[in-house]
Amino acid sequence: MKRKNKRKPDELRPIRITKNYLKYAHGSALVEWGNNIILCSATIENKVPPWLEGKGKGWITAEYAMLPASTSQRTQRERQKIGGRTFEIQRLIGRSLRAVADLKKLGEKSIFVDCDVIQADGGTRCASITGAYVALAQAIKTLNLPSPMFKDCVCAVSVGMVKNNYLLDLDYSEDVLAKVDMNVVVTGKGQFVEVQGTGEEATFSREELKKMLDLALKGIKNVKKIQSDVLINP
Repeated sequence: MKRKNKRKPDELRPIRITKNYLKYAHGSALVEWGNNIILCSATIENKVPPWLEGKGKGWITAEYAMLPASTSQRTQRERQKIGGRTFEIQRLIGRSLRAVADLKKLGEKSIFVDCDVIQADGGTRCASITGAYVALAQAIKTLNLPSPMFKDCVCAVSVGMVKNNYLLDLDYSEDVLAKVDMNVVVTGKGQFVEVQGTGEEATFSREELKKMLDLALKGIKNVKKIQSDVLINP
């Protein structure tokens, strides 16, 4: 199957992450992943939700939004009530970040991570998780905690079956044709945080699932390297 830019089935789109992109955020990252452009920012507040008060631990949560001109047809702003897709994605981002954090070491502080999609072309939730971790890591760095808060890093990648081909990192044109599409969130040690797999008017076997997960793990290694290189470099 021919892919855009002559990509191989197991090849990622070009990924570029620019950290500390915003002046006022405690941590930020601009993620350019293929034609996706996502701005991730992390803001620290010296308080926790009421149900965590007095328990000596912090909280990390996320919000996700697609800007009106992020897609070919204008996306309506979710002013009064967020849609089901948006709610599900921002919960996924929050869960992914909390999975690798020791919230007791944060103390009674909250960190809000905002992921705003400036331009979308498939896989925005995976790019958001990857960039959100970079933004969060920068914010944590400003706190000068006595011991590391992170147990591991976390990033994500999509994978799917398109016309009986196993493809890594689906863009929008591939995603709409996918028989099966999957989002895979993995820690740096290769532990799964979440696997979201859906058959689009189709089913898939255990063997097909294994092939997709193996392909995702192969791609995750490259995403993790890009992510870690950004955090290491000044």
